[in-house]
Amino acid sequence: MEVDWAGDTAFLKSNVNGKPIPVYVFVAVLPCSGYAYTEGFLSMKQESWITAHVHAYEFFRGVTRLLIPDNLKTGVEKADWYDPVINKTYQEMAEHYGTVVIPTGIRKPKSKASVERAVGILSTWITAALRNRQFFTLEELNEAMWQKLDNFNRMPFQKRPGTRESAYAEELPFLISLPAKPFELSSWKIAVVQLNYHIAVDKMNYSVPYEYIKHKVDVRLTRNIVEIFYKNIRIASHRRLYGHTGQYSTVPEHMPEKHRQYTQWNTERFIRWAHDIGTNTEQVVKGIVASRKVEQQSYKTCIALLKLADTYSAARLESACEKSLHYHSCPSFRSIKTILKTGSDKKKNESPEKQEKDTQQHALTRGAAYYGGN
Repeated sequence: MEVDWAGDTAFLKSNVNGKPIPVYVFVAVLPCSGYAYTEGFLSMKQESWITAHVHAYEFFRGVTRLLIPDNLKTGVEKADWYDPVINKTYQEMAEHYGTVVIPTGIRKPKSKASVERAVGILSTWITAALRNRQFFTLEELNEAMWQKLDNFNRMPFQKRPGTRESAYAEELPFLISLPAKPFELSSWKIAVVQLNYHIAVDKMNYSVPYEYIKHKVDVRLTRNIVEIFYKNIRIASHRRLYGHTGQYSTVPEHMPEKHRQYTQWNTERFIRWAHDIGTNTEQVVKGIVASRKVEQQSYKTCIALLKLADTYSAARLESACEKSLHYHSCPSFRSIKTILKTGSDKKKNESPEKQEKDTQQHALTRGAAYYGGN
C-alpha cells in the first residue's frame, strides 16, 4: 500500500465567520489494482496520519505486506537510504497489522509512482470537482469525496479491460486478514520516577514498582491505557485517568512494605480502635474524619491521636477527649495533646461557664490608685 498527502487541499466554510478552513486529503493506493482510498483531515499531525491508515485498511478489508510512505516526520523520524528510523507510533501500528514500513527513497517519487499518479488523478476527479460546493462539516465533505471515489474506482481502464474495482477483487484474497481489533492510537513520553514511586503524565500520577525511583522510563499513552516501560520491558500498566488534575492511580504491590500497611487503614478501623478506648474518643475521631473534605486526609491525624494512648494511657486519653468536648463539638488533635501535656485531664471536669465565673472571682484587678486616681 502506497500512501501520501495530496498536494491540493479541499476546504470547509466556517459557519461562524464564513472563512475557508483547509482540509488535507490523505490518499492510499493498492499498486497492483490501482484501487484507491481517500479521506480528508483538518491537520496532517500524527493522530490524523495513523487514523487515516486504520480507515484505509478497513476500507480495503485487509492489509498489504508492504507499506510505502513518504519521508514525512509523522512516519519517518530520520530519513536514510539504508537504515531509516521509523516513527515509534507508526512502527507500532505496522507491527499491529503485520506489515513492514519501507519509506520511499529521498527525492525519489518513482518509488511510489502509483500513489503519485493517483494523487494527480484524484485531485482533478475529486478535489477540483467539489471546489464549487460548500461544506460546513468534515463529515459532509468526506461523504461527498467517498461518492466521487466510488465512481473513480469503477471507472474503466483506458489501456486494459476492467476497472480498479474488478482488479481489486482479484487482489483481495492475497491481502493479510485484519486483526481482531483496530490499532489504538498511542503517543510516547519520557518520565522520571519520583520519590513517591509515581510518574507524572498529563498532570496525573501513576505508580511503578518503588525499585525504579529516580529512573527514566518510557510511557505509552492510549485513550484508555497508560503503559510504563523500562529498557523496553513493561513494568506497570494503568487505566488512564481523566477529570480534575492531580489524581493518583496506585497499585499496592508497587509500594514499599511500610507504605502498603498504611493503605490498609480506613475510617471503620479508626472508629473501632477509638471505641475500644472510650465513647468520647470515638466521638472525637468521627469529628476529625467529618472535618476533612477528603477522608484520607484525616488518617494521619487519627493515627497521631490514638497513639497518645500509648504515651499517656487509654484512660487519660478518654478523659482528655471528654474534657475537650465540653469546649468544642469537634476538638482538634493539638488541643487534646495540650490537655494531656498540662495534666488538665486529671482535674474534675467543669463547665466553661463555671470556669469563667471562677476566673472573674479570683481575677487580679488594679485599683484607682494604680491609674493615678485618688
